[in-house]
Amino acid sequence: MTEFFQHPPRQSISRRTAVQAGALGMFGLSLDSIAAARAAAAPAGEATHARPPKSVIYIFLSGGLAQHESFDPKPDGPLDIRGSFKTIATKTPGLQLCEHLPLLAARSDKWAVLRSLTHTSNDHSAGHHIMLTGRSDIPVGFDPSAPKKSDWPALAALAQTLVPARNNLPPSIILPEKLVHRTGRVIPGQFAALLGRQHEPFFLDCSPYNPVTYGAYPEYLFHHHDGPATQTLDFRSLDLAVPQSLMGGRLLDRLTLRDSVDKQRADLEKTADERSFDRYRGMATSLLLDGKVSGAFDISKADPKLRAAYGENAFGWSLLLAARLVEAGVGMVQVNLGNNETWDTHESAWTNLERFLLPPTDRAVAALLDDLGSSGLLDDTLIVMAGEFGRTPKISTLAGAREAGRDHWGRAQSVFFAGGGVRGGTIVGSTDKFGGEPASDPFRPEDLAATIWQALGVPPRSEWIDTLGRPFPVCEGKPIGPLFG
Repeated sequence: MTEFFQHPPRQSISRRTAVQAGALGMFGLSLDSIAAARAAAAPAGEATHARPPKSVIYIFLSGGLAQHESFDPKPDGPLDIRGSFKTIATKTPGLQLCEHLPLLAARSDKWAVLRSLTHTSNDHSAGHHIMLTGRSDIPVGFDPSAPKKSDWPALAALAQTLVPARNNLPPSIILPEKLVHRTGRVIPGQFAALLGRQHEPFFLDCSPYNPVTYGAYPEYLFHHHDGPATQTLDFRSLDLAVPQSLMGGRLLDRLTLRDSVDKQRADLEKTADERSFDRYRGMATSLLLDGKVSGAFDISKADPKLRAAYGENAFGWSLLLAARLVEAGVGMVQVNLGNNETWDTHESAWTNLERFLLPPTDRAVAALLDDLGSSGLLDDTLIVMAGEFGRTPKISTLAGAREAGRDHWGRAQSVFFAGGGVRGGTIVGSTDKFGGEPASDPFRPEDLAATIWQALGVPPRSEWIDTLGRPFPVCEGKPIGPLFG
């Protein structure tokens, strides 16, 4: 029997309550006063800060992580396969990692690796679409240069629809920015598409997109060809981009918590003209009214020691923010570690990975494991880390490149899993001696998606309805059982 997921009931709030509560928040009165104002609008018996039973942090490495230089090294292969990095032992017998992941190696009892995820595309845009939607089939009319309404909905958009809101927060958030190519084109696969614009995920626009350089700024800002870069960029962890379609035209497309008092009051007054809020309007207003909720979006006030553990750079800040959002009650957080296809290591692969990419990732992900573990949230939070594809088994050198690298390769990639019941120290699947084809236990993006839905408590036989009223199954695959065995 097919199950249709029921949305939480709409919340009603009077114009007077909204405006008075907004005035309290905007003039800096106590959290207790703000909470009381929110309680007046909440349904009886609703918990305001209950922990979600399960959450997911999906770390996306746009550009494609090289499996040989991370979780599936081939130390006994020929030089044109194994590359120049050495391997190191981990806490798990028989599991070796790239030498530039020492912190994760020391914590291998907390995570698992799937070495045999496979799909058929070597194209960046198609690969993004596949891995961000959890569907291997490319939709009819797919355009790699721009998102279309006929694309499949992103996992984050489906989570926005299928996962109940908690604490009046969005069920899903994407940070620190949309994925954009250096040419300015927006990469497809990130949006609601066929699901309808009213189901767009919430984008936290924390990181200003720079069309030339990319990476974990300011410490690790670089350019693929030229190496280190020095532009000064800023990380604005309080900027919340709320899709205009969700606001019904009553609030601006971007609600910035640092906007002027007058502008915030005007927005609230406009919204309060409505007879009732839907859940998206309610979430946006909650962010303005509740200091405790909005505080989850401000990592500038985090313990300096904790910030240092994550790393004082965009990768560390993004994962620290993800941890705080999960703690606050967000069901799914997608974290894009690097824009402009940062992990696309066609050239200078070993220089860029060693100097700019692997160190901040190793540090930030290890800190995320420690942070969620110490707060008791790791068992209830599934962490997934993947890119749009892996890299070619054989090393290549592009014309004009300073150093060699690896090209696109959809047929095999390694995916990192932790928390949410994952059995630490587990290796699932394998690749051949060249690291190019699954040799055992191949899994598809559909199985990855099913694993995410299982963690979020979405019934496997659920369906979503597109803008034409057509039903589609949420799960096209099966959860990756060996991760939890």
